[in-house]
Formats: sequence, structure tokens, C-alpha cells
Amino acid sequence: MQAAAAARLTQIAARVAAGGPAAEAKFAQTLLHQVWGEDRAFLAGIAAYRRHPYQRRVAEPLAVWQEGNSHLLDYAPGSIDPVVLVVPSLINRAYVLDLRPQASLMRFLAGSGLRPLLLDWGAPGRIETSFTLTDYIAGRLERAIQAIGKPVILIGYCMGGLLALGAALRRTDAVRGLALLATPWDFHAEDATHARTLAGLLPALEPAMALTGTLPTDLLQMLFACLAPFETPAKYRHFGTLDQTGASAELFVALEDWLNDGTPLAAPVARSCLGEWYGENRTAAGLWMVAGAPVLPETLKVPSFVAIPNRDRIVPPASAMALADRLPGAKTHRPAAGHIGMAAGRRAETELWRPLRDWCASL
Repeated sequence: MQAAAAARLTQIAARVAAGGPAAEAKFAQTLLHQVWGEDRAFLAGIAAYRRHPYQRRVAEPLAVWQEGNSHLLDYAPGSIDPVVLVVPSLINRAYVLDLRPQASLMRFLAGSGLRPLLLDWGAPGRIETSFTLTDYIAGRLERAIQAIGKPVILIGYCMGGLLALGAALRRTDAVRGLALLATPWDFHAEDATHARTLAGLLPALEPAMALTGTLPTDLLQMLFACLAPFETPAKYRHFGTLDQTGASAELFVALEDWLNDGTPLAAPVARSCLGEWYGENRTAAGLWMVAGAPVLPETLKVPSFVAIPNRDRIVPPASAMALADRLPGAKTHRPAAGHIGMAAGRRAETELWRPLRDWCASL
């Protein structure tokens, strides 16, 4: 895509140069007119988003366990088996998996005869700012599994998939199966240069992390914006064209509110994610360590399910497929969706929820 765009720009530049001053003036006028129109549409979309009346209103589930700022939320209290423990990312709020009553993976699983529990990590507090990935995986996540008191099916979403994988490899006695949803593994699979560039930003982020003990939310959002720098203006321009009273506009606002409601990342975890994962690609190299032991997917002893959305721009499909290829006998599922749409979009029930439910029920 980038090579094609560069070639196209080269062609345009050559034509303008060949046309002389008149062509250059006409090109400049056309470009300014286009930019002005797009900027107006972008700003109109932002204004429409800010005016929209949607507010998230859901019945909060029962918290059956707590440690520090983390809670274990039970969506089917009183149910017995099978128990499903859903592990979200540490970066974004867990409620993307319970976005609205009519758009909730957790409530869908609860209505399908399963007992789903959601590990809401919460924002790092005084204790968690010193946490490493080992503290989250071999500590808090394993203690949550222990608190449940019976073997669970682990489901990890995005970064949460890596946390769930680490726990599943350590606690094979307490895990019946492992589902990984849009989970990265080979961070250099599609654009190693870009991944290393993100890692190269780490020294510039150190002053902010030294001040708060975390990588602040605003800086995290900046890093995500670097993955697709033109996506934000485009999505707001499109939002401005929607019927503001319709279901599509409401879903956009619900997801955008969630995206803007992120949490900071503990500084030691941020250093590992950027330096060890994006920079050194330790996961794919077999060098990522949890509690002193390498995380090796090929040694997993329980059934696995890997969902790899075809239109994922956050976790490139090749990155997630590298993990599926290393899991023994993994069942792979390829939703026709994006990273977030797969979990909470209009077609999420068809694209992910039903296949995931059926796999869980088969264990």
C-alpha cells in the first residue's frame, strides 16, 4: 500500500513539473480546496460526536473477587460450569466486552449456558505502578484463577491474550482451554521497521513515566494513532455523514467513548511492551520470559481457539497467525471484521460470539 501510494505521488509530481508554473498553481489551488473541505468535514464530525446524547447505561455485574484495583466480575452468579474467565488488555477498559446491553460478549456468553467472569484490571494504583508482566500474569491473574476454585476456560483479547497464554502455560492444572482473540505474537511480521520505530520512542517517554510511574493514557493514544495516522480524521468524516439518531451513530459514539476512556500502563510493563515486544520481538523469537521461564506456545497442553480478524489494523493478521501456527492443533477462526468490530461491532455475534460460544461448549 505504501509503495503504491509513493509511486502514485511520484507520477503526480512528474506531471505537475512537466506542466510548468500554470500547472503548479492549479495543483496548489486544487490541493488547498481538497484539504479545506476535508478539514471542515473532520471538524463537523467531531462536533457531531460531542453533541450526541448517548451515555453508557448497563447493570453492573457482581464483583466476586478483588485485589488492588482489579475486580473479577461475575455475569452469571449461581451458575456452575463451564466457567469462562475473560482477560482483556491492560491498556483499554474491560467494558468493551460489555459495551451495551444489546452489544455485550459477556452477556451473550451468560445467556448461552456458560458462566463468564471478566477480569477488570482497573487503572494502576500505588501497588500496580511497580508491576511487571510477571506480576500481572504469575501474580494477579493466577490468583484470580485460584480464587475461582475450579478449572476455567481462558479467553484473552488483544494484549490480554498474551497474558492468558502465559498463565495457561504455567497453570495447566487449572485451565481447560485457551481462546486467543486478535492476539499479537510476531511483532515484526508485516512491518519490522515501524515496530522498531515505536520502540525507539521509549527514551522520549521516560520522563513522563518517571513522573507518574505509568505511561499516561494520552501518550498511549498517541502511540496507537501512529499505527494508522489517517484513520481518525477519516472515521470522524464518515460519522458526520450518518443519521445521528440511528443505531450506527450510537454504536460509533459508544466505541469512541470507550477508546477515549483508556487507562495508563504501569511503567515496567510499558518498557517490556515497547522494548521487548515491538523492538526486539522476543515473543516470536522464543525469548519472552515470565517468572524466569520462556513463553513457548508449542508446549501448550490444552485445546486452543484463535480468532484472527481479517481487517485488523491494530494486530496485523500475520502477527496473530504466527501464534496460531505454533499452538498444537489450534482451531483458527477468521472473522470478516476489524480488531474492535470483531468483539463489539454490529456483526460481532455472527462473526465471533457464536463460534466462540460453540467452541467453549465443546470442551
